[in-house]
Amino acid sequence: MATEKKIDCVILGLLSHEELTGYEIKKRMDTALKYFWSASYGSIYPTLSDLVERGLATKREDIENKRNKLIYTITDDGRKYLKEWLTLPVEKDELRYETLLKLFFGNEQGTEQALLHIKAFEEKIQKELLYLLGVEKILKDCVGDDTTHKYYLLTVMFGIKTYNTYLEWCEEAKKILTNNGE
Repeated sequence: MATEKKIDCVILGLLSHEELTGYEIKKRMDTALKYFWSASYGSIYPTLSDLVERGLATKREDIENKRNKLIYTITDDGRKYLKEWLTLPVEKDELRYETLLKLFFGNEQGTEQALLHIKAFEEKIQKELLYLLGVEKILKDCVGDDTTHKYYLLTVMFGIKTYNTYLEWCEEAKKILTNNGE
């Protein structure tokens, strides 16, 4: 299982909570999971087909507003597979930010460009932090309704703490680049 694609488990995890279409899975990845995981339609749909072929999920057609939709559901084998994966040690946690990559090589372009990248990063983080704070409030209000919300809340809390730290770093970085931090 260690060599399996993580996208399998991400999709099974989403399906463990509710039946979803491929479009809805992508939407969840672009909202709830975007702060720590992403996937394209080009990886979601082949993975869904593979999960169905392997008996880890099923699909059924549903006609809504005269449009055919394929709805996917996790199977008992899929739930077992997901639970097994959840017990395995984490293989790799990684941080990849193009902003940091550009700053690492920032000497080639200079302070002004580096400051523009930091400001853009800071604005993005501020916007996303507001979103996370709203989600945190919603989850805290309904954490008793469904035990799943407790686990969602943990990831949101991590995001809030991380984003606050990013904002602190932005301030420090701007001071260093403008020589106010020496």
